[in-house]
Amino acid sequence: MTDLHTSHEWSKSTKIVVTALIAALAAAAYYIGSTGLVAVDASLPFRPIAFTVIVPVALFFTAYSRSSRLRTFVLTQDLRTLTMLQHWRVLGFSFLFLYAHDALPAAFAWPAGFGDILIGFTAPFVVARLVRDPTFATSRRFITFHALGLLDFAVAVVAATLASGAYPAVFSGAVTSAPMEVWPLILFPSFFVPLFIIAHVVVILKVRALRREANGRVGAALQAA
Repeated sequence: MTDLHTSHEWSKSTKIVVTALIAALAAAAYYIGSTGLVAVDASLPFRPIAFTVIVPVALFFTAYSRSSRLRTFVLTQDLRTLTMLQHWRVLGFSFLFLYAHDALPAAFAWPAGFGDILIGFTAPFVVARLVRDPTFATSRRFITFHALGLLDFAVAVVAATLASGAYPAVFSGAVTSAPMEVWPLILFPSFFVPLFIIAHVVVILKVRALRREANGRVGAALQAA
């Protein structure tokens, strides 16, 4: 049976592997950002920085689909901890701060900043509801919170692309989202975003497993009646 909250204690090897993967992601973000590897001409409509988000998430899905050990690990994680991780997204206020200092355009800073702040601010309330009512984990509202968290990233990506300077008919300001493609701001899209996306995905995968188990128990009970 999939455990609702309590996570199995991580082994030493698991801690080392997870730490190494996170460190590798941070190192990759630093290298890509400091060398300007994805900082392309503003006129190009496709922003290569998107790969720094897509690749880590795609690798996670690939590993999850092929490794039963990883699937077991994912399904034993604590939903409260995974959800509370989203509280760190209140750091999205940094975008508003940078907008106020003419370092980022409003077209990107406002939707990305306020979206992150909203998710980060509400995360503790969602966790509090989980503590009071464990059945909330399989509710539509719980899934909606995590779906909105993913939608916020999609909106931020679209906003960053439109504000990059590649679409002058839509956005023609002097300040663009280009700073997000170099160090240190590249940490947000290339490090934090993939981690937060994976956290959302892990929650959704676990909730799906919980629902399947619940449906299976109901079906077994009906057959036994």
